[in-house]
Amino acid sequence: MKQVKNGITYTPESVVIDSPRVVQQIRFISKNAFIIRFNRDNLQFKAGQFVAVGVEPLQQREYSIYSGEKDDYIEILVREVLGGNVSQQLKQIEIGQSLLVSGPLGITTINEEDINSKRFVFIGSGTGISPFHSFITSYPKIDYTIIHGVRYLSEAYDKNDYDPQRYVLCTSREKGGNYYGRVTSFLLDFRIGPNTLFYVCGNSSMIYEVYDILRKKGVSMGSIHSEVYF
Repeated sequence: MKQVKNGITYTPESVVIDSPRVVQQIRFISKNAFIIRFNRDNLQFKAGQFVAVGVEPLQQREYSIYSGEKDDYIEILVREVLGGNVSQQLKQIEIGQSLLVSGPLGITTINEEDINSKRFVFIGSGTGISPFHSFITSYPKIDYTIIHGVRYLSEAYDKNDYDPQRYVLCTSREKGGNYYGRVTSFLLDFRIGPNTLFYVCGNSSMIYEVYDILRKKGVSMGSIHSEVYF
């Protein structure tokens, strides 16, 4: 049975922890995007879940967990948003400071029994690549293709962490990636093999378009999983 906390769905087996965490590392991967690492301690999660993070009480935002299940720390990928209180506060935080963290939350995870029998296609826009980074870090034997949609080449976050034969960078405002155009345009000619599961993460308009394209290609609803960021 699924349950809801603060409007967020999670499963009963998820132990939701609200606690302060200490920032251990901050790594900028572009001008406005950065990875925050903080202590994990007893926080248990499944790749694909997310945590709510903030500096001040009652001001938290949900971020997909970027690190792997076996890492002894938690990482999140943050992109500064103009007018976004939480992201701007996180950009100013320093090593040794405390964060307020709640979680894990979310049900967009992988059934580990599928890893040896299914092919996975991960479709993300911008920071929507975060849960896929966690999947691939957690399950190194997974058969995957990542289709990552961004505006500029500088937004190809940690692209060297992925097998270049399995990573497709779609850039909409700058040439130099694998495909010049939007993720949804690339997907129109994408060949879908049997036993394929799709995971989609990012903005809602992109996700709706991806659903429409996949359904027209004959993909069942049960084979499509999504996490909407906004």
